[in-house]
Amino acid sequence: MIKHYFKIAFRSLAKQKVLTIINISGLSIGLACFILFLLYAINEFNFDRFHTNADNIYRAYRWTEPMNGEDAEGDVYLPNPLGPALKADLPDVVDYVRLQDGWRESFVKIDDKVLSATLSYTDPSFFKMFSFGFVYGNPAQALKNLNDVVITRSKAKALFGSENVLGRNIDIKVGDKFESFTITGVTEDIPANSSIRYEMLGHWKYMESTPGGTRSINNWRRSAFLTYIQLRPGSGLPNDSKRLATFRNKYYPDEEKELKEAGFKWKEGMVPVRYGLQNIKEGHTDTKIWGGSIESINPKTVWILIGIAAAVLLIACINFTTLAIGRSASRAKEVGLRKVIGGGRKQLISQFLSEAILLSVLSASLGLLLAKLLLPWFNELSGRELQLSFSLYPELGWMLIGLTLIVGLLAGSYPALIVSAFKPIEALKSKIKVGGSNLFTKSLVTVQFALSISLIIATFIILQQTNYMSKKNPGFNKENVVMVNAAQTQSNQIFPLFKQALASRPEIIGIGGAELGLGEGTGWSRQGFEFKGTHKEVYEYYIDADYIKVMDMQLLTGRNFDPAIASDSQTAVIINEAMVKDFGWTNETAIGQQLKGYMETLTPVVIGVVKNFNFRPLKEEIKPQLFHNFSDYAPFRFFVRIKPGNPAPTLAAMEKAWTSVEPVIPFEYSFLDESLDNFYKAEKRWSSIAGWAGGISIFLACLGLFGLASLAAINRTKEIGIRKVLGASLPSIIQLL
Repeated sequence: MIKHYFKIAFRSLAKQKVLTIINISGLSIGLACFILFLLYAINEFNFDRFHTNADNIYRAYRWTEPMNGEDAEGDVYLPNPLGPALKADLPDVVDYVRLQDGWRESFVKIDDKVLSATLSYTDPSFFKMFSFGFVYGNPAQALKNLNDVVITRSKAKALFGSENVLGRNIDIKVGDKFESFTITGVTEDIPANSSIRYEMLGHWKYMESTPGGTRSINNWRRSAFLTYIQLRPGSGLPNDSKRLATFRNKYYPDEEKELKEAGFKWKEGMVPVRYGLQNIKEGHTDTKIWGGSIESINPKTVWILIGIAAAVLLIACINFTTLAIGRSASRAKEVGLRKVIGGGRKQLISQFLSEAILLSVLSASLGLLLAKLLLPWFNELSGRELQLSFSLYPELGWMLIGLTLIVGLLAGSYPALIVSAFKPIEALKSKIKVGGSNLFTKSLVTVQFALSISLIIATFIILQQTNYMSKKNPGFNKENVVMVNAAQTQSNQIFPLFKQALASRPEIIGIGGAELGLGEGTGWSRQGFEFKGTHKEVYEYYIDADYIKVMDMQLLTGRNFDPAIASDSQTAVIINEAMVKDFGWTNETAIGQQLKGYMETLTPVVIGVVKNFNFRPLKEEIKPQLFHNFSDYAPFRFFVRIKPGNPAPTLAAMEKAWTSVEPVIPFEYSFLDESLDNFYKAEKRWSSIAGWAGGISIFLACLGLFGLASLAAINRTKEIGIRKVLGASLPSIIQLL
């Protein structure tokens, strides 16, 4: 019987090729859109589950309770000795792995070519705890020696042009010079749903031998590393806050006393700071704990995206329903004849539902193919590296099967009920007409366009907000400023030479130096200290005497740094209005104030106040900030203001000047306005996704409207014939329709 239903379904669809194509194409586009969004959601909700021991792997974090009106927060950057201490003190801990994020690119030298790559450091037990597949090499021996390094397959191809680079030597810039390393392993590329990212992994002990790493050994006051532990199955340690608090108290016995003396207040009976353990699979959707290679995501965001995709799919289903209702009139005689020879309503409903499910299966197959073709574009849009893989996402298979059946039943149920209710005599006399004019069909079309218009309105709102953030003046002139990256150089030596080489060029307006850049991914520095019995935190930036002028910042009171005044490089600081307000001063009384407690040996003195500017994203409140010109810092970013116009000749001159003073490290630069715009990548991504969803929904709604118009014309064939016989012209009939 089912085989018979499907045979009739194929014949019926073949008779109405145009409407069938409209139905299948509309439904397949809607399904393709939903599949891509579903893939995104599955990926976001299933980070890090591919590890064999994922259920027993936990990420350590420090939890700070609300104090002095501040919100509670978690932080995953922890001290170097934490991992060994956890294993030594807590029997539930089987093993630990520390990881230093590769937050800054290094330079590698291969056959006299200098390229960029990111180097991270970890313990040799990394590949024992985590399930990153090896292409070449032995995971157990991969990080046996200090100068061993493991590289991903794609990075090996990028650097060497080949995957099998086992045993090859690679020179990596560590500190001020290139050091030789040996590649002892090549791993598969990192899965899209991994919170741990790396390009190259080095030995933890090697990191500890570097000047920066040496300071972290047995140092419980320097928090800069990720710590993962593997627990015994069934361990209750993650929920045992008392044991974790006792553990922290062992290494910070005076912490509560120090916090009270610094003026911090918290709820009575509560431990102000404690360690916590979070299962690795839960970290990506927890926005209360910050830090790590991949930014966490709010689950509400994912559900909103699924809602958008569901709206597009609903529009496609409405198309299917309205066209199926319209086609019903042409099958009235068939239904009447079946009823006359004994066909029951249940059989007719089953037949028409079979046709709907068949259409849904065909559409799902095309939708899956279309989703695979569109996946590279969607990855670029969403900022992910998704793979349409049923092995990586096993639930995707049964979800697609369920989705196909639901869509078929949802889109075919109402037409099946309508058609099966035809009365045999009226059907055989062709007195039944069902088209686009009934109230239910009109309601469906109205819902289609209401959903589409809502998505378009949402897109415009998001675009307006994004444009506002991109175009708003941050408090300085961000246009025509080139930011040169000198982080891997002896910048304090090459900076004056670089300035001198460009001094005579008329297109260069000014050059300033700073330790840190501005914009997404350029870093920031914040320091806390006790000031007159109150704990204060300020963002600090090293700048040279030309920086404020080059950036076109407004100095409200006081003066700028002066190279001729020796004390300016020792104690002078310039602060912003937010810091003036936080410390209870005015712009005038701030000049000459001493920041006691900020430095151990010297006391900084305020010499100037600059107008507030947004050095962080606009969604964040402007915080207290100070500039200094201390002599033991170096300008790792060069800010070059150029004249408006074509920047290509100026950039070529800058590269030539760079090469003359730094022949080894490549010239790297970015435009300041683009770096600041990167703060709003998520908002731009949202506007693009909503915009495309709105466009697709409008297209699908128009497709359905076209199908209904075609059906209306077919239903009025006799009327049109009579009108033409009576002398109606073709334009008048077109106008009528």
